[in-house]
Amino acid sequence: MKLSRRGFLGAAGGTGVALTLAGCGLDASRAQSAELLKSKAPLPEAFKVPLPIPPVKKPLRTQAGTDYYRVVQQKASLEILPGLKTEILGYDGLLPGPTFDVPSGRTTVIQQVNQLDVPTAVHLHGGHTPAASDGWPLDLLMPTGEHQEHAGHMAGGDVRTGSRTYTYPNTQRAATLWYHDHRMDYTAPQVYRGLFGLHLIRDAEEDALPLPGGDREIPLMLADRAFAADGSFLYPAAKDGPGVEAKYMEGVIGDVMLVNGAPWPVLEVDAARYRFRILNASNARRYELALDPGPATFVQIGSDGGLLGAPVEHKTLVIAPAERFDVVVDFSEYQPGAEVTLLNKLDSGRAGQLMRFKVARKARDDSNVPARLSSYAAVPEPSGLIHREWRFRRGSANGHQGWTINGKAFDPQQMQASVKLDQYEVWSFVTDVHHPVHVHLAPFQVLRRGGAKPGPYDTGWKDTVDIRPAEVVDVLVRFSTHKGKYLIHCHNLEHEDMAMMAAFETI
Repeated sequence: MKLSRRGFLGAAGGTGVALTLAGCGLDASRAQSAELLKSKAPLPEAFKVPLPIPPVKKPLRTQAGTDYYRVVQQKASLEILPGLKTEILGYDGLLPGPTFDVPSGRTTVIQQVNQLDVPTAVHLHGGHTPAASDGWPLDLLMPTGEHQEHAGHMAGGDVRTGSRTYTYPNTQRAATLWYHDHRMDYTAPQVYRGLFGLHLIRDAEEDALPLPGGDREIPLMLADRAFAADGSFLYPAAKDGPGVEAKYMEGVIGDVMLVNGAPWPVLEVDAARYRFRILNASNARRYELALDPGPATFVQIGSDGGLLGAPVEHKTLVIAPAERFDVVVDFSEYQPGAEVTLLNKLDSGRAGQLMRFKVARKARDDSNVPARLSSYAAVPEPSGLIHREWRFRRGSANGHQGWTINGKAFDPQQMQASVKLDQYEVWSFVTDVHHPVHVHLAPFQVLRRGGAKPGPYDTGWKDTVDIRPAEVVDVLVRFSTHKGKYLIHCHNLEHEDMAMMAAFETI
């Protein structure tokens, strides 16, 4: 789908969105729907800090197929930039939070304790989760003693004080999920300040594969941030309520590239295959990942919802906010002493580099990537399905100026759809600018992009899809097991906080 520049800017409400224009149409491959926020602190030298690996959370107790955990949401002062301290909001005071590594079908029960000074709501992103534990944005967990101060923010929510228990059945395929704050109107600043972490599910199908594991299975959580001169996070919050300053309505991108919470880190690797679970935990930034120098490529083995049926090789990998790509990189193609940089080809300068791998030694490697990974197969599109359209656009509704879905600002009292369980539907996502669209509860398969076949990064089960400006993406979705109210929203978190979210119910 192509628009003239004037037509597109009209559709986008005349915003100053950064786009690359080709002829009279749009070349969307390099666009960022965001504005750069520059740090006031000096940027550190790259590739000096070791890549940190978040600790795996251990259960307090286990019984009858259930593991019980306790997580404390608390502030901590960390040295992210050399010589400066940054106050974070962290699960267990960590950035990122601890990793949950759990078997499919075994229930995880987590008591979340709020020792912050703001309300929170935890969402397990990609989880097949009962509505009561899904992180409905008004199901707030209040800090002790803060119940009355935030009373105006609670209508329509199940509000608890001090602690709340979340139950995750984990009745789904092995996959790379993540958890993060989902408080209504304030998701962006609270994730920006550190409230996110990984939740890995494993199953027998995946365990039987000869993929790299142990110290050669590594998470890479990408996040860009900006810092004030004193080392604190810099964020352009609106002065008179939720959301951001008008200049940053399109989204916030920073100039410090963090991987697992460290700026431009370095990882020493063997000359062997490594499995990287890549998460884009940025508020708004998209990345196009590449390895320099070659010849190594990304061999994709999984997407948001788990293993692909067969591996897919990519020279570059475009990843939008909240997407996950499970890839294998073979460093045996390099000699010891080689240095390989993970690039971001959607930017230049410091933002065009993310981290570096140093190949230290030759080593034994018994892993491989088999030609058949799993029983996954694309579901043929049935005929006669219900077809719903979700239009993601900038606009105004009910006095709200910001972002809308189907011309409406988010209203937690209004269900925009009632969806029957166990029935496939086709959902069409229509955009004005870049929007990474996320659906709660169920994964989906991309059927068509722009009326043609799916794109190169659309393979497998997805829960978040990167939709380019003026584009239509059709997906096949089926909800099961859990009745209740859930969400569809843009995962550009500034868009989400400025009301680009819609509620639907499963019946």
